[in-house]
Parts: sequence; structure tokens; C-alpha cells
Amino acid sequence: MSSVSSASDMEEDCILLPLTEIEVVEEEEESTSSDSAEEIPSSVSKQRRVSLASIRRQRKLGTLASLRPASQPISIPAREQRQTPVVSIPVKNWRIAIQKAREFVKNSPNAWQKFGLEKHATEKATRHRYNALRKSWSEDTVLVKMEDEPFDHGAMRECFRLKKLSNFSRSLDWNRASNYVAKRYIEKVERDVYFEDVKLQMDAKLWGEEFNRHDPPKKVDIMQVVMLEFKDRPGSPLYHLEHFIEGKYIKYNSNSGFVEDESLRCTPQAFSHFTFERSSHNLIVVDIQGVGDLWTDPQIHTKEGTDYGDGNLGTKGMALYFHSHACNRICKALNLTPFDLSNTEIASLERAQFIQTSSKTILRGSEEIVIDPRLKNTGDITLFLRQRSESPRNSPRVSESEDVAMSTSVSPPYSPIDFLDDDPFAASLRRLRSDSENSSVTREAEHEEFARRQVSRPSCVTLEVNFRRMSLIQGQLTGGSVLGEVHLEMAKYHENGRFAPQEGLNMLHQEEVDWDSAIFHLEKAAVCGVLEAIVALARMFLQLPHDVLEGAHVENTEENTNRGVDYMRMAAVAGDRSAMIYLANGYHTGIGLGTEREIDWVEATRWYSQAVSQSGEDEEGCYDATMEDPAYVLMAKEAELYRQGGHGLERDPERAAELYNEAAEQAMAAMKGRLASKYFMIAEECWGEMEE
Repeated sequence: MSSVSSASDMEEDCILLPLTEIEVVEEEEESTSSDSAEEIPSSVSKQRRVSLASIRRQRKLGTLASLRPASQPISIPAREQRQTPVVSIPVKNWRIAIQKAREFVKNSPNAWQKFGLEKHATEKATRHRYNALRKSWSEDTVLVKMEDEPFDHGAMRECFRLKKLSNFSRSLDWNRASNYVAKRYIEKVERDVYFEDVKLQMDAKLWGEEFNRHDPPKKVDIMQVVMLEFKDRPGSPLYHLEHFIEGKYIKYNSNSGFVEDESLRCTPQAFSHFTFERSSHNLIVVDIQGVGDLWTDPQIHTKEGTDYGDGNLGTKGMALYFHSHACNRICKALNLTPFDLSNTEIASLERAQFIQTSSKTILRGSEEIVIDPRLKNTGDITLFLRQRSESPRNSPRVSESEDVAMSTSVSPPYSPIDFLDDDPFAASLRRLRSDSENSSVTREAEHEEFARRQVSRPSCVTLEVNFRRMSLIQGQLTGGSVLGEVHLEMAKYHENGRFAPQEGLNMLHQEEVDWDSAIFHLEKAAVCGVLEAIVALARMFLQLPHDVLEGAHVENTEENTNRGVDYMRMAAVAGDRSAMIYLANGYHTGIGLGTEREIDWVEATRWYSQAVSQSGEDEEGCYDATMEDPAYVLMAKEAELYRQGGHGLERDPERAAELYNEAAEQAMAAMKGRLASKYFMIAEECWGEMEE
């Protein structure tokens, strides 16, 4: 009876959990054996005994996850099935998206399948990669198959089809290898040229990323380029390697300023303008070409004109670009300032402005992306692909809505590849994701440091002058202005007829040169402090021979004379020796001073003295090696003023005698014996006048 009563107590406990609604679950061997050891009344049915054992086990585990209505058939899941984690709907969508993406890649038609590159021999090549942020090179080994003969060529290089296996691939399936284009120079060049070309394009890619950080309407990208070295071939030849791009290849501008009307778009032109301002006028990226907004083979002009190969035209290349550039709405959206052009030049760019106004650039947010139908109804594959990329800013074809979603969405605590442990493809993705997350953080920090180092400078002369006045270069009004050098080059291009109408290029005459525009740019260069432009304008307005714009003439008026003297004074302050001598003679004799100045011997002696002591370089690093007016002649003129006195200068025979003696010694050193004897004799007379 006691045993029966204990069973009744158990039944009363079970009534709290409706026994008729409990699913029978088979216990594991160890649990079943322990439960069966307990004394169970024989009056209790076998099914009831199993239910009681199940309840005891559930109480121990603290869960009722295995309970289900007893009306359904009793099922006993296998151990492996019970250990399978519950897959939520988002994870399921992720797995579907990955599967669809892999099927899409597998089933995509190979554009080069008909060329049979898979039949070529497999070669090992050393890949050289350049990091533009760190200014460093790295290398590794890759497997490639390349055709023997070029399929295309340009003026300088020829192109070969090539397939490269991914270093993360565990198989040698060349049908799934990526298509590349290998390029080499037709004529033999130095090996450093190949390295310099890679450095150029990767530096330009860095500026493309900086452009995207300023949120333009359409983002851009410049192709990754590396260098392959085939060490097993004779001579270890070098090739440039880029991804093969399908689409219409368009050249938007050139390194010589040429722009085709049919390919005129806002974004490429604004990008070049942006690099000029954002780099503080140190460089400009031009020769924009490619498919859509994915570009390749750009050119960089620097202020020195020494880096990035023979295509670097320096400030001359910058001048060629701005002569053909009409600011568009993207320039305005990026707060870029217009480059100063003459009225004639502005009128000639009206067509370009009209074409850019009607260009088909779509603003971000309204841009649509065409997705393959096989990728519809999947998970957010864009976020997954973004995690695989080295940088989150590498894709130029992401619309604003997608970019905002990817940047503001909270990353889930799981990833679809976490549930694909038995998939080697997922293992590679996991390594890629881990490496890319670390590299992305590092690269972002390095790019932030790169951005902080850049100081934007305007393209407008007025703002440039204000910038120079507020800069740390206190008191230096000339020298160091790249913008001024660009305007000077534009003036010279007008002089040699580069900007003349096309029909006048073959038979260029002086009357066909746009002298008004040439003088306009020469004046802008002078305002920016370019000493060569200042001296040229001074001599032009004073009706003196000048080297720059020799064929340009201005009216001989009092106003122009006064302007010429003003420019002469600016040049003299900047250290130009000829300008100092001109002012000294002018204040000495009163000739060529205009109507706003008069004879002043104090100023004359000051400029004579500075001209004598000017034996070094001026502010632009130039030195007057001609010495048309030797120092002993200038000393003698200054001594004469001190001997006579007047026009604000006190008479000083002692100072005059010292200057004559010094002039005589320098004349003697210059093998001017007769002139030296004359100066010694005048010095003796000055000493006698002092005693009197």
C-alpha cells in the first residue's frame, strides 16, 4: 500500500501539468537506466511510467522544450537532430543569399571562355603591391595563365589576356579564375618606370577615396593596379595587372587639357578640380578615363613636375586643364571656387557649360541599381559583400539609400558564414572577413590621418591672396604660389598660340593671339606674387623691353606708368636687382617715376645700397648673373649723392670717400685700372672736403 500511495502522490504532482498533453520523449541511456532503477508501481501503465520519467528529467533540466500535444504522433528524434541549432528567419535568408550569390558566380558566362586561356601553361609570378597611405611596397606569389600574343595595343603599351587564381582558393579550377589584363611597354623602358606607374595609379586611387569622403553626388573609384614579375622567364619581364572591365571605355579628359564634347560629364571634371584644391595646389589628377565611374590610367601633374613619369607636365598641365574647365553643379556642391578666366575664355566655355548642365548625372538617393533576377528575394547580400571588401568605400556604384543603410544598420551578433562550418568556401570567407575587419579599421585610421594633413586652398585669386596674408608667411608677398604659376603658364600659352582657335593654328599670326586674355592671366599671376610676372608687367607698363609676352603692348599713359612703377617697387621688395636699380636711378634723376613720385635721394641711396648688397638669390631662388650694372658703378653713384647732398639727403663727404675707395678696390679687382685710379682720386678729394 505504501508503494501505491507514493505513486498516487506522484500522480497528484503530475496533474499540475496536464499529463494527457505531454509528448513522450525517449531518455538517453544513462538517464533511462537511472530512472528505471526507481521503484514504480506495476499498476501504472508503461506509457505513464515513461511520462513520469520524462517529467523528472525536464525538472532536472529546468525546461519544458520537449513538451507537445499528445494527440500528435510520438516521435523520437535522433541525437544529431536534437543538437542542430534553431535557425532563425534572418539567418535562413543569409544562407539563401550566399547560395544564390555562389550560383550566380558559377553560372555567369565567362567573357574570355572562347579564348581558351585554361589551356595555357600555369606560371608563378611575383606580385608587387603599393600602399599609397603607408608609402610602402609588399610582394607575394600568384599563379597565372597568360596568352602569348597581345590582343590590343595603344601608343605606348600592349595588352594581354590573363587569368589569376585567388590565393584563397583551394582548387585549381581555372574556369572560375578572374579575368585580368596584363600590360607592358612596347618599347623597352627602365624597370623603375613600371614601379612609378603603379605608384601613380594607387596615389590617384587614394585621392578618389578622399573625393568620396566629401559625399559627391556620384562616387568614383580608380582601379587597383599591381605589378607582376615573371622571374622564371628570361630577363624577369614586368607587367602591369588590372581587372578586366566590360563596358564602354570613355576618355573624359586628357593630361593636355583636351575634353571631348561627347564625353563631357560633371563628375570627372569636378574630381580633377577637387584634387587641385584639396591638395593645396600641390597636384591635380587628370587624364580621367574608364567605364562609367570606374577609371584607370590617370595622370598626376605636380607643382614640381618631377614625379610620376614623363606625363607629369607640372604647372603647365594644370594650366591646360583649367583653360578647358567650366565649373559645374558638382563643383558648387563641393564648395570648389571657380578658376579666374577672362571674358573671352568664359564665352568660349559656354558650350561646355551647356553640355554639363544637360548631362545625365543622377543625384544620390534617386539612383537605381539593376540587380540580377536570380539575386532577388535574398538576404542583405550588399552588407555581406561589403564585409569582404578591404575598404567600405571601394564600390562606386552604391546609391545613397544603400550606403546609408549599410553605414547605419546595427551588425547582428551572427553572420551567415558562422553556420557553414563544413564549407571550405565559408572558411575562406571567414578569414577574409577577419582580415578585412582589422585592415578596414587600420586603413580608415590611416585615411583619417591623410585627410587631416590636407589643407584646402581656393582656386580663386582673391581668396588665394587672403589665404597668403593669413598664412604663416609673414611679410613675404611674392614666391611660393602655385596658383600664380598656373596663371603665368596660361599667359605663355596664349602668347605661343596654344589657345588660339583651331583654324588659326597652322598659320598663327600675332593678331590672332588673345593678348587681352594673356595680360589678364599675367596680372593674376602678379597679384599672387609671381616675381617673373611682376617684372614683366612692370617693364610692359613702363614701355621697356620684356621677356614674357614680348608681342603685347599697352598704351603709354600716366596711369600705366604709375602702375609700372608700383610693380617695379613690388619686384624690388621681392629682391629683384634690376628693379632696385631702376628705382634707385628714378629717385636719383626723377626719370620714369610717373606722377605719383618725385626725386628723393634718401630713397635713391637706399636702393643703390640694396642693389650693391644683392649678391644672393631673390625670393624665387633666381640670381642676376648678368651684372649689367657692376657694384663699383652703383657705389660711385651712391657716393656722388652723399658728396653733393640735397633732396632730403644730408651732405656726408666722409661716407662719400669710403664709398669711392670701396668702388676703386672692386674696379681694380675687375681689371678696370683706369676707372679705379679715377675713384681713388675722387676719394682723396672727398677727404679734403671733409677737413675743410
